[in-house]
Amino acid sequence: MSTLMPHTGRGTQTARSSADSNARLDAAALVERLRAGDPAAPESLLDAYAPALLAIARSILGDENAAMDAVQDAVVSALRSLDTLQDPGALGAWLKRTVTNAALVELRRRRRRRERPIEDLLPSFHADGHRVVDSAPSGLDAVEDRMDREAMLARVREAMEELPDHYREVIMLRDVMGVGTNEAAATLSITPNHVKVRLHRARMALRTLLQERLTEPAHTA
Repeated sequence: MSTLMPHTGRGTQTARSSADSNARLDAAALVERLRAGDPAAPESLLDAYAPALLAIARSILGDENAAMDAVQDAVVSALRSLDTLQDPGALGAWLKRTVTNAALVELRRRRRRRERPIEDLLPSFHADGHRVVDSAPSGLDAVEDRMDREAMLARVREAMEELPDHYREVIMLRDVMGVGTNEAAATLSITPNHVKVRLHRARMALRTLLQERLTEPAHTA
């Protein structure tokens, strides 16, 4: 049997740990340069982190220009409050949290639709605890299967605008950006358990909103 197989396990963990250590050292060195007033340091910061920060802002806002503005605002804010960074090696995580907050603030500011009360979007239950099911099939899954990914994402974003802010934000972080529960909790200043509860309710509410949009009769001219 061939031994030319990729190895995982301890070797991979060691390599990852070494890479993380190097990244922390690079970040700490960059913070030291920034604090010392090195005129080239801000450009080094942008070279190292701007692509990842822009990707975060773009995933939240869905607009390139707005994403660039959010990154610029976040970097300026970060540079002004650099003295508050207690762990220089965590510069990358700190910047990502800063740009995420900046993008979420912009998302709240530019809300175009009136939010719906979350209680109106959640399933109903009988007194015995069983869920009330509409006798008419929704057909949502079949509609989802027929739509391409871009069209579906557009409908999802549209529906998300009607979620209350704190539900929209948690589903944006967890399901759109793929942020972990603990990181989402730190970003939103809530506990991990609150993240889980909000996410569960947000997913149910979002499905209701999507069902309303995707199964409504087509309008004719």
